[in-house]
Amino acid sequence: MKPIFVFLFLLIATSFRAQEQLALYFDSNKFELNAKEQAKLTGWISENKNNKIVAIHGFTDEDGTNGFNDTLAQNRVNFIFNVVKNQIKIREDFKTRSFGESFQQSKNKAENRKVLVYYILEKDIPREDEILGIKKEVVVEEPKPDIDYPEKLVFDNPNGTQSEFKLDRAFMNKIGHAKAGEKLKIDNLNFIINTFAVVPESRGKLYELLLVLRSNPTLKIEIQGHLCCMPVDRTDLSTQRAKAIYNFLVANDVYRARLSYKGFGSTDPIYPLPEKDEKERAANRRVEILIVDN
Repeated sequence: MKPIFVFLFLLIATSFRAQEQLALYFDSNKFELNAKEQAKLTGWISENKNNKIVAIHGFTDEDGTNGFNDTLAQNRVNFIFNVVKNQIKIREDFKTRSFGESFQQSKNKAENRKVLVYYILEKDIPREDEILGIKKEVVVEEPKPDIDYPEKLVFDNPNGTQSEFKLDRAFMNKIGHAKAGEKLKIDNLNFIINTFAVVPESRGKLYELLLVLRSNPTLKIEIQGHLCCMPVDRTDLSTQRAKAIYNFLVANDVYRARLSYKGFGSTDPIYPLPEKDEKERAANRRVEILIVDN
């Protein structure tokens, strides 16, 4: 079974030039430090609290089998790691590589029984990836193409006539391109006074939103209702209006999990109450779409 902290850290030798290193030596066939080397490690830790370890490599001499030496080298790495892990910063993706006896051996066996701790100084931590030779892949997200929505919709009226509504295609694509957290006001979406019924001339705004949701299957939104004029929304009209739009979308087969609604009354006005004129009242009396996910 591999020890818990067995990983591979594939770094070219030149990447260590900008790093510092600490060498710790072990007695033959031992993976715990003797008193002298333990004191050396303790002193190093106290002097390097703000520096950062980036790798720990373990080595052995040539005595013993390859398998034994590989295990011994890794146990030495594990021992050092367990001593330092709560004492000094270590890379989040900290990785170790034990070499066993597979390295350039010194004629002095005592010099081969070691662990090398590679670290960078506090001043160099902002350049950590550069020093390690790690190149971050830059992912360029392709922008969504505009959708060719129809220019207009035609509605059948109860009296047998038809009404034509010109779609705001620029706004529809703006919703489709919006990022999570963005909030967009739906202009010209009006209700019969003191009700949650949408006026006939605003019906097309509901279909704009419906077409956007159908064309952008990952889009999730929160419908937010706002009122003007009154400091207290006693009938919860702002919530009822937001819910009316929600119900329209659900009735037209938009999955409920993609939608939510909320009423704010007059608690989040664009202009302070009481408003000075109808322009300010109209601005406060609005429906907004919060992009939850896209």
